[in-house]
Amino acid sequence: MVVGSISGAVSDPVNAKILAISEDRLSGFQADPFGEVARQAELPVETVLERIAAMLQAGTIRRVRQTLMATNLAPGALVAWQIEPSRLDAAFEYMARKDPFSGHVVIRTTDAATPGSNYRLWTTLKVPQGYSLEKHAEFLRRKVGAGHFRLMPARKLFVLGVGHVRRRGLASGSRAEAPAEVLDTHVVELSEREWRVLLALKREFAPSEIVRDLWTPRAAEAGVDLQTFCAVAQSLDARKVIGRFSTFLEHVKATADGERVTRYNALFHWAVPPGQEIDAGREVGRHHIMTHAYWREGGPEFRNVNIMGVAHGLEKQPLLDHKAAIDAHLAQAGISVTYTNVFWGGRSEIKPSEISPAAYRDFCCREGIDVHAMR
Repeated sequence: MVVGSISGAVSDPVNAKILAISEDRLSGFQADPFGEVARQAELPVETVLERIAAMLQAGTIRRVRQTLMATNLAPGALVAWQIEPSRLDAAFEYMARKDPFSGHVVIRTTDAATPGSNYRLWTTLKVPQGYSLEKHAEFLRRKVGAGHFRLMPARKLFVLGVGHVRRRGLASGSRAEAPAEVLDTHVVELSEREWRVLLALKREFAPSEIVRDLWTPRAAEAGVDLQTFCAVAQSLDARKVIGRFSTFLEHVKATADGERVTRYNALFHWAVPPGQEIDAGREVGRHHIMTHAYWREGGPEFRNVNIMGVAHGLEKQPLLDHKAAIDAHLAQAGISVTYTNVFWGGRSEIKPSEISPAAYRDFCCREGIDVHAMR
């Protein structure tokens, strides 16, 4: 798609050069994110601004925002839902459209009937501090008519990024020289001013807001001056609350002009012996194909898998080749894998989970829920 005279396509060479940086290369709080993209991409900042605005307006980029390390701001989990096929689409719609606290909503399948393959709906779920993750999940179970659910909080994180464009064409087994770092998931308490800055910081940018002076309007929204806003943001970054500044592309759905950034979304499962979870996660996470890798306990429903990770690609077989290379690497590293599986993503909706306590109170009011009972 062309916006004015500017291409909004991922395949455009200049756009691809920008996206290779802007998807997931800007870690932490960036006082001048578009200037940093321009520096790393070796392009004029004016070009970066007009191209990102054009791609956002065209729908190639689905959102531009400062991400947060939400695992450090609100209790959260990956949730697998066991639900009758006749209720599946309605459940997907409710969680994708009407529950602000469900983030990634994906219908998954396996290549063969395996333990857990009857858990078709997978979501991420977060609730604001002070509220119960289990109670919210139980509310959702009743609302959508699910039979059972499995909550799988992240114990440790090893990879958290996206970068679909820069991952195209990776050789199977491509990995970093060193194992991935271990990221903790401890919830951090914030002051009222920090929450105001954080909520202004994380809100998505409209095409008209893609300007060099990005944060002055957000500082005013938070009720502070720009210097204070940046100082609070940098303090939050130092406390591991800030994720990355990112331009998000569609994971599976076609863009407005029919392009697909990826076609396949693979959730890899590995079961390793107790005590090897961190070593296994670091070895999985060092592989460049992985956009996410974490230690989660799948329980008996999933043959006690404890290392999970996500990879995306345009073709299915290369993803299986990447997994085979990771499996071989784990064996070479002396890590025993007692069970492994792949859950393929189909229909999906990807959105950030809301973490504001005020938003949770509003939600409970709309749904007729006693907010105090959800603590």
